[in-house]
Amino acid sequence: MATAELLLHPVRLRIVQAFLGESELTTAQLRVKLPEIPAATLYRQVATLTEGDLLEVVAERRIRGAVERTFRLRTAKAGVTGAEAATMGAQEHRQAFMVFVAALLADFDRYLDGGDPDLTRDGVGYRQTGLYLSDDELPELVAEISAVLAPWLARPAAPGRTRRLLTTVVMPG
Repeated sequence: MATAELLLHPVRLRIVQAFLGESELTTAQLRVKLPEIPAATLYRQVATLTEGDLLEVVAERRIRGAVERTFRLRTAKAGVTGAEAATMGAQEHRQAFMVFVAALLADFDRYLDGGDPDLTRDGVGYRQTGLYLSDDELPELVAEISAVLAPWLARPAAPGRTRRLLTTVVMPG
């Protein structure tokens, strides 16, 4: 199954997003992070992502006769490549973007419903900015943003650190 096809499923996309910023998770930990997904569906979609090589099993241990697996996201494989995107038609891109935006809305809803939301205190923001860039300047901007983010992305989870999601969309205005 192609990466785009794997990620077009809303539950599989949520599972992949749960791994962002995390190094390893068990299915039990995923169930805590994604309580609205029925257990059978979660296990089935984790199996699909593992078969599709987006998740890898990094550990197994026996618990009362059952095997608990620990998974890690293969981040290098968890995105649609330029070559794969080039083979997608307009309707497939529309569907992929809709799944992406729906997952983003669900993340925001969970934040708002999760207790005492305070956008200023929590550093939450959403904005859109227009930039004038040539076709040659756009890849330069993307490379500079990637370079700035690289050391921050390398920081592991630790006490006092809150997992934060940074979402970007670039398109002609």
